[in-house]
Amino acid sequence: MKAPLGVILAGGQATRMGGGDKGLLTIGDRTILQHVIDRLGPQVAGMALNANGDQDRFREIELPVISDSIHGFVGPLAGVLSGLDWAADKGADFIVTAAADTPFFPGDLVPRLLVAAEAEGKPIALARTASGRHPTFGLWPVNLREDLRSALNDGLRKVVLWTDKHGTAMANFPVDRFDPFFNVNTPEDLAEARGFLEEVQ
Repeated sequence: MKAPLGVILAGGQATRMGGGDKGLLTIGDRTILQHVIDRLGPQVAGMALNANGDQDRFREIELPVISDSIHGFVGPLAGVLSGLDWAADKGADFIVTAAADTPFFPGDLVPRLLVAAEAEGKPIALARTASGRHPTFGLWPVNLREDLRSALNDGLRKVVLWTDKHGTAMANFPVDRFDPFFNVNTPEDLAEARGFLEEVQ
């Protein structure tokens, strides 16, 4: 299997953070988004950022920015679809998604998703820890993009309703002092993430 492409999902509205781009907040000397880029980049064959609105605010990261093709902030599946369409134009077979507000996800995310999908014979794989599934961290086949487009146009919004329909493998990740898929939703989360930074460096 060819190495998948990576898509960073930043299409939400960050309402619990007061709006704006959570990924552009800083932890240490880097933005949260840069932490994500630095973790995902070595694991994939190329990357894009899924974000809506004025793309110029991301000009410094030097990644292609792809907007949702399904309008109205309908959730992460819209970002997955945009990523699949981008990957199809690149001739890729799979993408792996990562959330733009999750700075400490595992450095072996992609290989473990690939192994889980192959071992279980499933087209999709999601990350899972003791706290449950993490549906914004997944392996997605490009050949399901039209099915996903139809589902979104029919009103589907919940990731797991669509993934369960097609069969989903689970890649299990251990939890040490904190869940590696900890994401920054609130100012309190941001303060906590800044405290975690010393543990992961």
